[in-house]
Amino acid sequence: MWVLVLFDLPTDTKKDRKAATDFRNKLQKDGFTMFQFSIYIRHCASSENADVHIKRVKSFLPEYGKVGILCITDKQFGNLELFLGKKPQAVNTPGQQLELF
Repeated sequence: MWVLVLFDLPTDTKKDRKAATDFRNKLQKDGFTMFQFSIYIRHCASSENADVHIKRVKSFLPEYGKVGILCITDKQFGNLELFLGKKPQAVNTPGQQLELF
């Protein structure tokens, strides 16, 4: 299962920029990898594990801006098509973490 965090945060003031940077840093600290500038992605071994990370993201949401959280299966992620202009690009799967139970 993949957890995607999509966001559009204000960056008008120094305080807004700091909040946006802090949010991105916390995502990275929780194991998310930047997929695009405002899309971070993380692989989870199960829906229960995904729920843990979703709750964690919700705990550090910034005061302003829009944040969306989406879960997709490995099969759905595998159907993703990426393009750079008109040229197809291979989907570069972010590094997966080994999880021991």
